[in-house]
Amino acid sequence: MWGAAVLLAVAIGVEVGATALLPKAHGFTDPFWSVVVVTGYGLSIWMLALVVRSMPVSVAYAVWAGVGTAAVAVIGMIFLGESMGWVKAASLAMIIAGVVGLNMVGTHG
Repeated sequence: MWGAAVLLAVAIGVEVGATALLPKAHGFTDPFWSVVVVTGYGLSIWMLALVVRSMPVSVAYAVWAGVGTAAVAVIGMIFLGESMGWVKAASLAMIIAGVVGLNMVGTHG
């Protein structure tokens, strides 16, 4: 199970990196960055597919999507000049709470 968790963390990191680089692809008109982004997404999905061999898909996908969403929001705020108001912060907190809840229930719920 720890191997799946580590692989899931790597998949999340790759997906977040690809998403953070998405603006550089300029609507997929820049060939280099387009290949980097699409390759990152493909690699991330492949790793997620490996993870769900040993982890429930509901938990794996919730963690992947939730942590990825929160990380991209923070990266957007810090590096891309996006705003972070109280509604956005509260919404991200609810996403994180949902991911924690799903992990607490795990396969026992």
